[in-house]
Amino acid sequence: MAWLTVTLRGDAASAHALADLLSEAGALAVTLLNAGDVPVLEPGPEETPLWSATRVEGLFQDREAADLIAWLRARAPGAALAGTEVGQVEDRDWVRETTRAFGPLHIGGRLWVCPSWHEPPDPTAVSLRLDPGLAFGTGTHPSTALCLEWLADADLDGKAMVDYGTGSGILVIAALRLGAACGWAVDHDPQALVAARDNAVRNGVLGRLQVVASDALPSLQVDLVVANILAGPLVGLAPRLSGLVRSGGTLVLSGVLVEQAEAVAEAYAGAVPLALDAEREGWCRLVGRRAGGG
Repeated sequence: MAWLTVTLRGDAASAHALADLLSEAGALAVTLLNAGDVPVLEPGPEETPLWSATRVEGLFQDREAADLIAWLRARAPGAALAGTEVGQVEDRDWVRETTRAFGPLHIGGRLWVCPSWHEPPDPTAVSLRLDPGLAFGTGTHPSTALCLEWLADADLDGKAMVDYGTGSGILVIAALRLGAACGWAVDHDPQALVAARDNAVRNGVLGRLQVVASDALPSLQVDLVVANILAGPLVGLAPRLSGLVRSGGTLVLSGVLVEQAEAVAEAYAGAVPLALDAEREGWCRLVGRRAGGG
């Protein structure tokens, strides 16, 4: 069985109306996609910005293309249907396709990220058991990889860590598997907290991990704070994150584009001097140590 796709072209002002039109036509799913080359980064709270050139794609079952296009033309101005694309997607076993796409990922040293449907490639290594899910963090994004690589090379034995903006929990779980004594997985998203707790159970570290909402994190200071978020939130969180780092402790930040590094470092300069430590695909890692502690 093949699925019918119809793609309309619009802009930020018309995209939602076009999406509603495809839904009214019986689309099983409607997706908004970037039709140009302009990224949308760091939307503000409650904002859902769209691209100036937006592709609106509807997925249909049991519809004839000619009948569907005629239905759309009867209800939309001709300009809205200019450049309409019609295609087909063959039915596939999407679960199997997903499992094929994600295999074991070697982070560095003795650290691997391995989905549940693969056996760990190195039984002597530290293999995190982690499947793709709704919460951010599987190790494939450059900013996550930069943090994991730092953890893989760090001396974490006996350390206490806060992973702020934990997503899937991958960073704090990696730290605990690599020798950290205890950790806090912190996020404002309830789905992330569920994912982090489930992944901690799967990796056998829940007994050493506190999974808490960001507004419920107790007052504490730890040896290591890692935050893989985005530049805007990191700047706003500077007082809180730097305050979590004990004297002599380390702060690792990622989710920052290289051109944003200076502004982020400036926000922390009074408490934890940060330096650009590594770059990958336009993203970077900032690392600093709080003064004191010997």
